[in-house]
Amino acid sequence: MNKDALETLQRKTIRTLTTGQILSGFGLGSTLSIGALLAADLSGSESWSGAAATFSTLGAAIWAIPLSRLAYARGRRVALAIGATLAISGALLVITAASIRFFPLLLVALFFLGAGSATGLQARFAANDLPSTRTAGRDLSIVVWATTIGAVIGPNMFGPGEIIGKALHMPPLTGPFLLTIAAQLAASSVFYFGLKPDPLKTAQSLDQARGPRGKISIKSAFETLAAHPIAAYAMISIALSHMVMVSVMAMTPVHMKHDGADLVLVGFTISFHIAGMYAFSPVFGWLADKFGRIQIVIAGQVIYVAALILAGTAGMNHFQITAGLFLLGLGWSAATVAGSALLSTSLPAEQKTNVQGVSDSAMQLSGAFGGAVSGSLLAAFTFGGLNASAMVPVSIVLALSGYALIKRNR
Repeated sequence: MNKDALETLQRKTIRTLTTGQILSGFGLGSTLSIGALLAADLSGSESWSGAAATFSTLGAAIWAIPLSRLAYARGRRVALAIGATLAISGALLVITAASIRFFPLLLVALFFLGAGSATGLQARFAANDLPSTRTAGRDLSIVVWATTIGAVIGPNMFGPGEIIGKALHMPPLTGPFLLTIAAQLAASSVFYFGLKPDPLKTAQSLDQARGPRGKISIKSAFETLAAHPIAAYAMISIALSHMVMVSVMAMTPVHMKHDGADLVLVGFTISFHIAGMYAFSPVFGWLADKFGRIQIVIAGQVIYVAALILAGTAGMNHFQITAGLFLLGLGWSAATVAGSALLSTSLPAEQKTNVQGVSDSAMQLSGAFGGAVSGSLLAAFTFGGLNASAMVPVSIVLALSGYALIKRNR
């Protein structure tokens, strides 16, 4: 395949991935938050409401690896379509669990819904499957940016979903999951029929001249990371940056409510934070391609420092907290877009999907850990102490960035 044909296929791939991401995000935008309400209702205790985020995050972490192996064996279009289909099965199980009022089944359902998040993460790497590194950051960031549409519109579909659910005599709070099923079905179709030729299979066929495929396993993924320290740095940076974002974001509504903020202000703050996470990702993708991916990971950590200082010293100044959360989203965007592009372009083709799956799993598990410990940190050290504690992983990434720059320049 010549250069012009590769560029044409890459443009088609980005269009397909972007469309699929919009649909996928639209389907999941409101359902995970509704899952928390259902968990409290079916369990009979608000203390179980956090289980919704826990099980969906664990689902995303665990599904990431088998879906990446499926991509390696059968191609991206199959893996992404199967991931969206797993999310559909999760939505169906949610409706079933609410119908029979069986809480353990709801947890299983949320675990399957986590496959939708794993699919979204894998889609960003699919943007870098074809052998072109010049615009890797830009292409990946466009797919990440597409998530903005679903993340913003999705939560606003709670009302229409409930109207549909009531008309069909469904259990309370389950109507929006019909929209999830429809959106994920559409996303699955877009991925399966739109990614032809499959970008990953095309890349693998172009790479066959270099020799046989390597062994695919978690062990081989870590062996590859050991042999490619820049890729290892990228994976660690992505995971720790995600931990910082989740730990502070998760406790911000608790802190604001404790200080008297109403739900409207809390919702505005989180929406502003999400806008920072996704809306500017193409900017960071362009900057990563132009100035260097390691440099933009560093820029993300510098933005994190400003965000943590601003939010941590805000006290009861809710405007300052909102500004800090917006910067927190920007820092995450810079580190995640640049780190993901760096990971994709630092790996040998035969191990790319294998390591990407491990990276996505590590990212989700790091976020789950950050969310789990953030409550204890907030209780022990207040919101300011939580933000100060988040400086530790930021410092680690900055230190590793210095090492990575030295390694890259040798």
